Amino acid sequence: MFPNCSNLGRPAFPPKQQQQSIFFRCLNVPPAHASYQQTAGSQFNFQNTVALLSGTFATIPAVALQPEPYRSGSPAYTSDSPMPFRGRKRLSEQSIPLNVKRQRLHSHHSETTAANLAVPLPEERRYSFPASGHSPLLRSCQVPSAAGCVPSFGDNFLPDPIETTLPVAKDKLSQQVLELFQACQQQTCDLNRKELCRVELQREIQRIFPHSRLFLVGSTLNGFGTRSSDGDLCLVVKEEPVNQKTEARHILSVVQKLFSTRLSHYIERPQLIRAKVPIVKFRDKVRQVFRSTFDVEFDLNVNNTVGIRNTFLLRTYAYVESRVRPLVLVVKKWARFHDINDASRGTLSSYSLVLMVLHYLQTLPEPILPSLQKNYPESFDPAMQLHLVHQVPYTIPPYISKNGSSLGDLLIGFFKYYATEFDWSHQIISVREAKAIPRPDGSEWRNKFICVEEPFDGTNTARAVHEKQKFNIIRDEFLQSWQVLRDKKDLNFILPLRATIQKR
Repeated sequence: MFPNCSNLGRPAFPPKQQQQSIFFRCLNVPPAHASYQQTAGSQFNFQNTVALLSGTFATIPAVALQPEPYRSGSPAYTSDSPMPFRGRKRLSEQSIPLNVKRQRLHSHHSETTAANLAVPLPEERRYSFPASGHSPLLRSCQVPSAAGCVPSFGDNFLPDPIETTLPVAKDKLSQQVLELFQACQQQTCDLNRKELCRVELQREIQRIFPHSRLFLVGSTLNGFGTRSSDGDLCLVVKEEPVNQKTEARHILSVVQKLFSTRLSHYIERPQLIRAKVPIVKFRDKVRQVFRSTFDVEFDLNVNNTVGIRNTFLLRTYAYVESRVRPLVLVVKKWARFHDINDASRGTLSSYSLVLMVLHYLQTLPEPILPSLQKNYPESFDPAMQLHLVHQVPYTIPPYISKNGSSLGDLLIGFFKYYATEFDWSHQIISVREAKAIPRPDGSEWRNKFICVEEPFDGTNTARAVHEKQKFNIIRDEFLQSWQVLRDKKDLNFILPLRATIQKR
């Protein structure tokens, strides 16, 4: 299922002697023979890369560099003044860092790749998901392809990405929803940094698990990401399923040890969480290099491949109708503000909230969304090979709904549906079926307060809500927000816009 090819969703695996830093490939000098002058001379190119990832292309003056040991002996250079770790506080994005703590240039590139063509990214332009072994972040470095790869898809394998337009907002509430979406949606530079981290981490992890692949999943790629969204990573170590209680935990413990030792200079707080699907939580300090307005925390799982599939199912829903993404983003921000968006504390995960919004839009008298899995079963076949799933969003045409409701009316209707219409005790929220379905008498659903069906494996994504008190809080928030928004027609009464935009 995973051919050794850079064009099928992940970087290629060249022989060990070829696994050199792209930083030195750009110089066209072997790492062992790169002199201080040669390395310092490349600083201009590196700083241009920093400018690219920061979303600005201003001229960058030269800086004084000092040699410093880098990993296994390759030289790297930093400024005299260290850069403190700034936590999650936002800083100005208008400045370009002059003091570079760490040069992370281990990223492949490609002008046009299958992933770039396959996945529509209107605001984010084009990026390599694991469907491309090359990262377009560093276009000035020409890296030769690994020998033995299967043939490339070709530049014209798929047509150009579909550009989407935002809905028209005529009333005040709809304008507020649109304003919040435009201010808080994930930006190009945000995705660039997460991709850079994925490329670097995959390079390191492959030293231990040579045939593994690291995938960006979740809100980073599903179209519903915000500027402050965490990064989700799926480490695929083999084609077969992995026992999450034993094998996955063991692999993650090895990864955690790697992060705590060899990578401790730029990985912070790696923590193994022994959940049903265990993860390693960590923070990557590469943000210090770019002086970003936020720091990204990552969750890394092993072989939870359903997350790769549902990432692109959700991405398809995100782009088939223009009202979907703004509505989902405001619901996620609302839930976070009211403290009901944290599965680790017994409330709703962001994934469950997205499915709840999609389900609501499917169940309107005049639906705004269909069931994509029913309408296009072959495109969302759970048996489809992983290196093909990224192509799906582009194969699905836009959905033309006869429902002309505004964003404001849809938001009020969303709260009303879950406050007064949905039967929490006897029904399951099903995006796969595009309707509420009766609860089966199984352990996954018995004695659960909220039931949200995972579209591929049929599990309950809201199983974290296992306390009656937390369920009552969630239900009351829906009811109160519906009543207030129905009467006031002003988003500020349930979600302060200015403060939310400032946090982003």
